[in-house]
Amino acid sequence: MAVQHFPEFRTGKVLATSFTGTLSERYGETLERIPVPSRLADWLADNGLAVDSCDRAQLDRARELREAIHAAATAVANENPLPSSAVQVINDRSTHGLASAVLTPEGGREWRLASASVEDALSVIAADAIDLLSGERDGKISLCASPTCRAAFVDTSRGHTRRWCDMNTCGNREKKARFLANKRKKSPSAD
Repeated sequence: MAVQHFPEFRTGKVLATSFTGTLSERYGETLERIPVPSRLADWLADNGLAVDSCDRAQLDRARELREAIHAAATAVANENPLPSSAVQVINDRSTHGLASAVLTPEGGREWRLASASVEDALSVIAADAIDLLSGERDGKISLCASPTCRAAFVDTSRGHTRRWCDMNTCGNREKKARFLANKRKKSPSAD
């Protein structure tokens, strides 16, 4: 049996926007990072939300939540009203699971799921999205300047001038493209 290789997860400091990053290059050659239920379970475990199992219907609900968060974050970044359908999905996922925030001995916050169910894990992601979208978090919701990416991220830079969702991917790709374009401009053309 051949071992399947999946794309790596892109991680960030904000759970909700990291979750939306499980689909990248939304306006280019899209890359689905949770193509099968087991990959959703892997992503959840990587983010402290380990579940017992995941089936196709749960993966579909997770993707629906992901897209609702992305739509709502895009609306906030563009200073548009929140899409009512996105609000409904986020609220539904938030209330259909049971999880509690717990304080760690180091003074941090972790989530304790009532059960190891995908629904409980999705309720944590939805609650995080609600905190973010309602302005309860420091920072500004922005969209990546890459025309093929447009991922939502939280800009906590002074003056809110950050342009890229991740400097190691989109930012470096843009810098490389500019460098090559400048190099082509400066090199003598062969006639």
